[in-house]
Amino acid sequence: MFLSVQLSCYPLKDDYKQPIWDLIARLEETGLQVIAGRMSTEIFGEYDEVMKVLSDTMKWSFETYGKSVFVAKIMEGDRRPK
Repeated sequence: MFLSVQLSCYPLKDDYKQPIWDLIARLEETGLQVIAGRMSTEIFGEYDEVMKVLSDTMKWSFETYGKSVFVAKIMEGDRRPK
């Protein structure tokens, strides 16, 4: 099953840009298709792989940078831009 995810991260700290850039870089290293936007990042791939990457990446973010709020919209299907 293919997933399309829209993920937003809101680090709860004054210096919020670096944690977001590092999160995007980490997502891009996974081999999934990742499209970084100004307000959110889109992630596309097979269900099991996407869910594992989301779990691992959010855990890494919490352990590395502390408190953040994540908002994810997850849809079954391929919503990649043409």
